[in-house]
Amino acid sequence: MIRTFDFQKVPIVDILNDILVDSAKRGASDIHFDPQANRLLIRIRVDGLLYDYAEVPNDVKNYLITRIKTVARLNITESRLPQDGAIKATLQGVDLDLRVSSLPISNGEKVVIRILDYTMSMAGLNELGFSEENYKKILEMISVPNGIILVTGATGSGKSTTVYSILQHLNTSTTNIITVEDPIEMDIAGINQVQTNSKIGLTFATALRSILRQDPNIIMIGEIRDTETARIAVRASITGHLVLSTLHTNTSLNTIERLIDMDVQKYLLSSALEGVVSQKLARKLCDHCKTKRQTSNYEREIFKTVLGYDVLEIYDAEGCQYCNDGYRGRVPIHEVLRINQKIRDALSDDVPKDKLRGLVYGESDVITMLQDGLQKVVKGLTSFEEILKIIELEDDDQLSDKSALKEAISETKAVMAAHNGNKDGLNNQL
Repeated sequence: MIRTFDFQKVPIVDILNDILVDSAKRGASDIHFDPQANRLLIRIRVDGLLYDYAEVPNDVKNYLITRIKTVARLNITESRLPQDGAIKATLQGVDLDLRVSSLPISNGEKVVIRILDYTMSMAGLNELGFSEENYKKILEMISVPNGIILVTGATGSGKSTTVYSILQHLNTSTTNIITVEDPIEMDIAGINQVQTNSKIGLTFATALRSILRQDPNIIMIGEIRDTETARIAVRASITGHLVLSTLHTNTSLNTIERLIDMDVQKYLLSSALEGVVSQKLARKLCDHCKTKRQTSNYEREIFKTVLGYDVLEIYDAEGCQYCNDGYRGRVPIHEVLRINQKIRDALSDDVPKDKLRGLVYGESDVITMLQDGLQKVVKGLTSFEEILKIIELEDDDQLSDKSALKEAISETKAVMAAHNGNKDGLNNQL
C-alpha cells in the first residue's frame, strides 16, 4: 500500500480531496474504488498499470462512495443502476477535470474516476511522439480540403489526445469546425462542440444531419459506433468536408476491414478515406535510471529482420525513487497509413482481404507499429519488453503461424521489400 489515512480523525471530505490531488500529482489516469467483503480497496492506474493505493475500512466505505457521488452530482439514493457523472474543481491549487462512473457489483458499488489530462493536447501536434516520416504524413493528410481521417486504437491509447491536437492545429479564424462528442472531453475556444444526449434523441447520427446544414469546413465525430454514423461520416467527407473521427481497431488494415463490415459501400470508402492513424501506448523508460545493455541473439535477430540493421545495445528498466519499476510516463507507438491510388482502386474493385493486405503493407509507404516501436527502443525511449507486450508476442518456442509476431513481421517485411524495391525479400527468418 502507498497511503494510510486516519478515517477516525480526518473528515471524509478532506480524505477524498487528498486522494484526488495526490493521484493527479502521481500521474494517475484512473482511480478505482473496489468494494470487497471486508474493505474498500483503492487502486490507481499509473502508466497503464494498476497499483494498490489505500484501504478503507468497512464502517466508512459507504460514506466515501456517497461523498464521491455527491460531488459528481449522481443520485446517492440509487445504487442498483450504473451512473455517470463529472467533477470539475480546483483543490490545493490543482485544477481537476474528472469523469466518474459507478457500477453495482456483488459487494457494493464500484466507482472509477478518470483523471483527464490535457497537457499533451495543448502541447501541439509536433509533441505527440510521431517519427519525422509519420509527422509529415499527418500534415499532408490534414491539409486536404475533404475526406475522412481516422485515429484508431484501444480504449486509453491516446486517441482523443491526437484528435484534439489535430483540431487545434486546424483551428483558425477562416474555418468552421463543429464536433459531436459523448462526452465533450476538452473545451476548445473557437470550436463549436455538440454534446450528444440519447435520452432526447440527440445521437451522433441525428446531430450529424443537422451539422451538415451549418456550413462546416471540418467535422469531428467523437467515435464511429454504428453503421449509420459511419455512412453519414463517409458521405459528409465526400460532399466537401474534412471529417475526423476515432474507431476501436488495432491497425490500418483492421480499420478498413471494420468500415467494410459496417456496410460502408466500398466505392464510397475508396473516395472518402484519406488516412488512418493507429496507435498504442508503451511505458517510457525513466531517464534517471535506465541502463544500457547488450542485445541477446533473439533481440538482434528481431531488430535485423524488422529494421534491416544490427542493434548491439539497447536500454532497459532499472528502477529508482523517481519512477515505477523503471518507467515513468508513456510514449505512443504509431502506424500512419496515407491512402494511395492503388488502395483506392482495390477498394473500388472489391479485391479480397489478402490482396488488400499486400497493398496496405507492400504498396504504400506505411511504417508498421512494430517498426516504429523498435525504432523507439533504439532511441532509448522504451524497452524491448514493452514492445513485445504491445504486439502481444509469445515466447519464441511457442510461436505459431498465426501469432501476432509472425503477422507483424510479415507485414513489416512487405513494407521493407516495397521500400527497397525487392519483392523477393519476403523470406521467413523466424
